[in-house]
Amino acid sequence: MSDAYSTVEALLETAGRTYAAEAGITLDDKPAPLYRLLVLATLPSTRVQADLAVAATREPVSSGMGTPEKMRDARQQRVEAMDRANYTRVDEQMSTALGEAAEIVLDRYRGDLRGLRAEADGDPGKVRELLTAFPRLGPVGADIFTREAQALWPELRPTVDGKALDGARRLGLPEDEKALADLVPDDRLAEFSAALTRVALDRKLAEKVTGS
Repeated sequence: MSDAYSTVEALLETAGRTYAAEAGITLDDKPAPLYRLLVLATLPSTRVQADLAVAATREPVSSGMGTPEKMRDARQQRVEAMDRANYTRVDEQMSTALGEAAEIVLDRYRGDLRGLRAEADGDPGKVRELLTAFPRLGPVGADIFTREAQALWPELRPTVDGKALDGARRLGLPEDEKALADLVPDDRLAEFSAALTRVALDRKLAEKVTGS
């Protein structure tokens, strides 16, 4: 087990940053950061590269569309933001999806995704179900949102699944969610899950972590 802890330490030192942080989102249990996390979770669901999705999240947020009201009311600006982020071929479709998602946040949750949390009533499976009701946000996007939101919503812990488990396998770590969660403090689970996901997507990063 000492080898596992050494690997985790190297992993966190090399890649221990949430995708939200990389996208310029300061996570907090408040309406605007949670909405921005929803945007981040929606973009990778189209199977584009993770780095491109992060850039495509940062662009509209930095352009003043970091709340559902502003996202809804900025149709042409949404398309332009996707284009600036080189989010090609699906930029118009994604722009429409982001606008529709903003409408749902405003209409169903009064602009505050803490309403989604309340509706789920402590059930992580229900959180995922409610998330996939948003346009173009599928199981991959739900994984991303819950992996990152576990830093804010304790009922989601531990969430070390999907691509994160693939990363654990690549590093020779346990492939069990709870066993992995025991390797880090609760307040680092989101960073740990993000780092494992990066390893799953980047073999060279895995080699850097393991030194092989």
